[in-house]
Amino acid sequence: MSPLSITFYTKYHCPLCDKAHKILQELQEEIPMEIHKVDIYGSDELIEKYGLMIPVIAAGDEEIQYGQIHKESLRKRLLTINK
Repeated sequence: MSPLSITFYTKYHCPLCDKAHKILQELQEEIPMEIHKVDIYGSDELIEKYGLMIPVIAAGDEEIQYGQIHKESLRKRLLTINK
């Protein structure tokens, strides 16, 4: 099974982002995935798109979860994608 490619949209000084990253790292122990962190402040387009939503976890073009990240529902969704 090849690892999932996850894009994690975040920003500096974001407690929700820190919590979400920790959840992703915990899930990475059981679900093979590569996490690509993207700071939205590197692009005006990303600030406009995700500024009010971050953190955002995406697989491909699909945004899986954003804002308050829930570990169990995220696990289920990642397992579904990884089939």
